Parts: sequence; C-alpha cells; structure tokens
Amino acid sequence: MSCVATWLDSINVDCADAEALGAWWAETLRWPVTRYEWTDGDRVTVELSVDPPPGQHGVPLTFANVPEEKDGLNRLHIDLRSGSETEQAATVAELEGRGAQRIDIGQGDVPFVVLADPEGNEFCVLEPRDAYERTGHVAAIVMKALDPTALAPFWSAATGWEVVESTPGYVALQHPRRWGPLLELIETSEPHRVKNRWHLDVRPDAGGDRNTEVERLLGLGARRVEVGQAGAAPGEVTWVVLADPEGNEFCVLRVLDPSPPRR
Repeated sequence: MSCVATWLDSINVDCADAEALGAWWAETLRWPVTRYEWTDGDRVTVELSVDPPPGQHGVPLTFANVPEEKDGLNRLHIDLRSGSETEQAATVAELEGRGAQRIDIGQGDVPFVVLADPEGNEFCVLEPRDAYERTGHVAAIVMKALDPTALAPFWSAATGWEVVESTPGYVALQHPRRWGPLLELIETSEPHRVKNRWHLDVRPDAGGDRNTEVERLLGLGARRVEVGQAGAAPGEVTWVVLADPEGNEFCVLRVLDPSPPRR
C-alpha cells in the first residue's frame, strides 16, 4: 500500500443551529455526538464511534454555526444505504416523521428517494445496491464535478483513497482497505459559484506537517481561499482553507498527536 500524506478526516457542515442539526443527524445515522466545542462558532461532531467495532467505519460529520443562509443546491451530499426495499421505505417514513421533506431536484422517476434535512440540505435514501453492501449506513459521499475523471486524481491524493470505479461522468474512490463509504464524483454542468455548505476536511497523520501538506496540495492544483478566517484572532484558526481545481473548498487540519491510524 502506498504511503500518502493526508487522509480524509471528516465532513464539515455549515448550519444555522449546530446543536440541533447535529442531534438530528446523530439520530439519523445512529451515531453518537462525540464532541461539543462552544466557542465563537459552535461546533458539534457526530461519528460512528471513537473506537468503532471491527469492520465498521464511517466519516465523522462536524456541524459548525455560520451566519450565511443556504444558497442553492449543495455540491456535496451523502447517500444512505438500504438493505431492502422494506428498509428503504421504513427509513424514509422515519425521517419524514422527524422533519425531513421530499424534494424535487429534477431526479425524475428514480428508485431512490431525495430528501432534505431540517435545514434544507439534500440527501438520498438509496434502494438496495450490491455496490454498497459493505459500506455501512452511509453508502456514499457524493460530490458534483464538472469533470470527474480530471478531478479524481486530486482527491485521491488529498484523501488517500483509491479509484475503484470510473465510467464516463462518474468516478468512485474508497479507502484502500475497501471499508466505509464511497467518495463519488458525479458530473454536473453547473460550476462552483458559492461557498460550499458541506465540504471535506483532510488531516496529516501524526508525525506529518500541515504546512508541508498544504504546499503539496497547492502543487497538485489547489489554491488558497479566504472564507472569513483572516479575521479570526491569532491562534483561533488551526486549519488552512484551500480550494480544489474546480473551486470546491476544503480544509487541511492540524496534526493530532497521537492521531488514529488511517492505514
């Protein structure tokens, strides 16, 4: 297995009420809230477990309060897995009972169900599919891309995940050990135009260096972006905000020592 310098750490979700939305997704995923951070920008982290059972893996979600309102469809969303049509119907009914709403984003007649969470974030409840049989509750992290084939090498280098499927307009990546959700790049004709409401965060392993990894990613086509972090107090921001070659924001987080093994 090749050694890479950064790994996919989490999904960051901008929201109006981090505590409420984090609790909603914790119940949806059957994952606990593992961390609250009450600072100028409240943050709540939801993850499978700080020490997941063997064979179970997931990407944590961190909910952060922001003043901006949602603007248009998200470029990043998650798909939930179903083991049967009965389970899919039960999941949809449960989520609608807790405030989710069915929405039309132009999907037409499809076997999956498109919902929006209480803050309007789109996500899908999929019909049973063999490709997601072993992913866990979250089947896929889906990112819209103008050119999935061209963008995939960047995200493989940033996350440490490998391409497992590539067809015209679609590329799927997954952890090298083939656990957890797929990262799916799906073709769109709509370019990035506003700050992403959901974005990915990557982190170097223990013993790595964040600034070195930032330079590595810049060399692969990323660029630095300003999303308000410049106005923070010294030492308050411990991450670096970059954008991928299509403009999608992501953060390079500080090194944790010790950090959980990603290999």
